[in-house]
Amino acid sequence: MPEPGPKPGPQPGLLLDIADGTATVTISNPAKRNAMTTQMWEALPGLLDGLASDPAVRVLVLTGADGTFCAGADISGLREAGSGSARTQDAAVRAEEALAAFPKPTIAAVRGFCVGGGCQLAAACDLRFAAEGARFGVTPARLGIVYAASSTRRLVGLVGPATAKYLLFSAELIDHERALRTGLVDEVLPDGQLDKRVAEFTAVLASRSQLTQAAAKEFAAPGLDPSRIEHWERQARASEDTAEGVAAFLEGRPARFAWSPTAG
Repeated sequence: MPEPGPKPGPQPGLLLDIADGTATVTISNPAKRNAMTTQMWEALPGLLDGLASDPAVRVLVLTGADGTFCAGADISGLREAGSGSARTQDAAVRAEEALAAFPKPTIAAVRGFCVGGGCQLAAACDLRFAAEGARFGVTPARLGIVYAASSTRRLVGLVGPATAKYLLFSAELIDHERALRTGLVDEVLPDGQLDKRVAEFTAVLASRSQLTQAAAKEFAAPGLDPSRIEHWERQARASEDTAEGVAAFLEGRPARFAWSPTAG
């Protein structure tokens, strides 16, 4: 995975680097273990909208600066906004939904703590690759916050009801081994190999048919509108991706798929 171009600075924010078809968004608030401020939550959907429409972007990687993914929401912001902080919670859910709805493959590359809102964001990605030593937790029970229904359902869909209840009821952190065993994480790598593995895998994803990926991503999501099946059937008939894929296979060469989400 390419190093993000902008380096973490004193102000918390979201850093962006685009290279070789991969957009890397880095959560950067190192003074607070990359906790998400309200402004960061609110900025993420707009950033994702721009990347969704960028033909140079085929894959999105979400990661954190300085060896930590994200320690959750910035608690000082919650206190300043008042009890419950409806603005922050609403912004977090909107950011999570925008990430889950991103039309291209998404990967969370996790080091260190992936807790609270950080785990919420990681769960909204399609896949999660973690370095050994990463720790995960869903912690609203520590603060007396009602976890959003949509976030709860997404967590249940990912790890099953028993593990989701364990995480939500206890707010305890789990290690990378348990995260892998329960399905919260897809792959665990030695820390020095995480970037290499993510870069290799994003290169594979960038070489595949975006038509296949976009349709599969929508079909796998809950609440599929039956009319969308017809939409993707029309896209497949109009696209030349199948002909190109078959020809490339028979000719022993890499396929040059032309369909893009902006065309669909």
